Amino acid sequence: MTAWNADTEADIGGVDAVTLVEGSSFCISSHSGDLSSEGGTSGAFYQDTRVVSRWILRINGALREPLVAHRPDAYEATFVGRARWPDGRFDSPLVVRQERHIGPGLQDDITLENYSSEDVDCDIELLVDADQADLFDVKGGRPINEDSLTRTVKGPELLIEAVRNGQRRGSAIRAAGAEVTADALRFHAHIPARGKWATSVIVVPLIDGEAPKSPFTEAGLPRHRVGVQRHREWEENVPRLSLADSSIEETLQRSQTDLGLLRIFDPEHPDRVAVAAGAPWFMALFGRDSLLSSYMALLVDSTLAAGTLQTLAALQGSKVDNDSEEQPGRIPHEVRLGVTAGLSLGGTAYYGTADATPLFVSVLGELSRWGLSDDVIDSLLPHADRALEWIEKYGDRDGDGFVEYLRPNTHGLVNQGWKDSWDGINFADGRMAEAPIALCEVQGYVYAAYLARALLAGSAGDAETEHRWAERAASLKKAFNEKFWLPDKGYFAVALDKDKKPVDSCTSNMGHCLWVGIVDEEKAPQVVERLMSPKMFTGWGIRTLASDMVAYNPVSYHNGSVWPHDSALVATGLMRYGYVAEAKRVARGIFDAAAHFDGQLPELFCGFDRSEYSGPVPYPTACSPQAWAAAAPIQLARILLRFDPDFTRGVVHLAPILAEDKGEFRADNVRLGHARISIRANRQEGNIDGLPPELKLLKEPRPALDDGLGGKAGE
Repeated sequence: MTAWNADTEADIGGVDAVTLVEGSSFCISSHSGDLSSEGGTSGAFYQDTRVVSRWILRINGALREPLVAHRPDAYEATFVGRARWPDGRFDSPLVVRQERHIGPGLQDDITLENYSSEDVDCDIELLVDADQADLFDVKGGRPINEDSLTRTVKGPELLIEAVRNGQRRGSAIRAAGAEVTADALRFHAHIPARGKWATSVIVVPLIDGEAPKSPFTEAGLPRHRVGVQRHREWEENVPRLSLADSSIEETLQRSQTDLGLLRIFDPEHPDRVAVAAGAPWFMALFGRDSLLSSYMALLVDSTLAAGTLQTLAALQGSKVDNDSEEQPGRIPHEVRLGVTAGLSLGGTAYYGTADATPLFVSVLGELSRWGLSDDVIDSLLPHADRALEWIEKYGDRDGDGFVEYLRPNTHGLVNQGWKDSWDGINFADGRMAEAPIALCEVQGYVYAAYLARALLAGSAGDAETEHRWAERAASLKKAFNEKFWLPDKGYFAVALDKDKKPVDSCTSNMGHCLWVGIVDEEKAPQVVERLMSPKMFTGWGIRTLASDMVAYNPVSYHNGSVWPHDSALVATGLMRYGYVAEAKRVARGIFDAAAHFDGQLPELFCGFDRSEYSGPVPYPTACSPQAWAAAAPIQLARILLRFDPDFTRGVVHLAPILAEDKGEFRADNVRLGHARISIRANRQEGNIDGLPPELKLLKEPRPALDDGLGGKAGE
């Protein structure tokens, strides 16, 4: 088994784990600040390699008594504990503070403070190791081969290196005043009464002997690093939100913060920013996740979507490679830097997903409506056309007009939609669907891609191309509503299997079809009724699988759990078709759930009904923060405002439907085109200040099935 079909459920170190994140670097430690890889997943990771696997602080021969772990920012934490007095007394006046920063390595500033009225001599020992394990091996719990691991004392530092698949990974560990051995850094400190002792321990990761461009140093202040400054600039430039409802305001502000810390930058193009999927295990570029997250985050910053598109375009497939599943025009599923993950598939990118490629085109179309610069649109248009070519030549495997997936190897993902766990696609009676599989929401994404390309052509004055793609969209919509609809059940099949038989389980996927507008208007009432039934709607959100399906399990990953991003897209679909009350119910459920998670929605939570427990039941291994969970509240705020800009038509829609008890909403510094606007709303009234002169404000919702082409979608 390789990385790509490993269990998608990741242990993140237990309920007391403290996770720090900056860019693609992260650290998982215990509540005390110690790290131990024995039987667990803790450690500090840089470029998908564990550069610290053991980090245990002993003072006077004993572990600390942990008091508190404080995380003021995503990239730093302070661990406070009580240290043992040399004579072993119970009520020790020695307090140890450990300020940790993660980034291009790790820095721990350790301070030992003596609150006694007498001097004290202390022996301080930091046990260290760095197994240089690949992230996927750690995540999968596989044994780490340490045969090639070397530990060398070179003057004031300990160098720990290992050769992994021909690449030399290492960690250089040092601290001023330390006695360095092959397994520890040791200090002897004399601390006067009411005095302090301090040191800084620095870990510099190495790749083939080379350190990062700007590693931690004793001279540099951790908070002055580029990554920290980027995050502070983000906090200064995102919209400033003000709501009468403090709980929702806290959730939206936490969403903005989390999206900021999940940004990743291309070293060769530092001006491009993309969105990583989530912490801790998915701090990498994921085609589907990054595209959907940046789409839902448009109200916060449209440049996230632009940077994500540009980054993915540079990685777009150019050849056929069955190992990595690369194909010409295909947008990658996941990009990794770890040597094991990369070499197991012949490269660092894996392309096994059916939905990232059409989503690439549809998000580009949406950005044109938000006023993305013409030069950026023009530079990405050839990539959109290559993506459409992939849909026709490779995505549609049998020429029936639908995009299917079937992995060409034994190590790729079995399921290649957003429900990508091995058992994620099943029939109502619990049987697994067999590939090639055509997912309902993927056809919706393709439909949206066709309409987006038509919109882009129309904006450029290319009527012939506009008409051609609009016709393709109409044809697909007709075929979809014929082949996927289950008239005896009143909902859409989740997929067609290898025999083109409808996979008849009732899932949330069809809510995505509402979102993109591929559902025939006359079928929408039955779809909405099913989505909002007690079998699907828990009161907190929409279940991934209805509770009357045989495979239903409220504590599963994809068969009955609730995913905030999924529910947000379903709510967007409900609103699009005019089901305002239903959309508001889903939005209210998600915001209420967020309040139980201190404003930070996790990747998913269990699918128990709201009447069963006082709050949503956490899923034990959910990632948090996670990009599309963080973006979900932003998307919900947008649909409750019914805020829809359209530079291609020169209008912006604003028709709020805020609850009477929620009070006034205000968002300042919202990026729209090249302008910064302020949105004000209260109940059903709203206004926009600073609107670009080329846009006219329409205080009415965007027409339900408006395709941006002057008519109803697909007609």
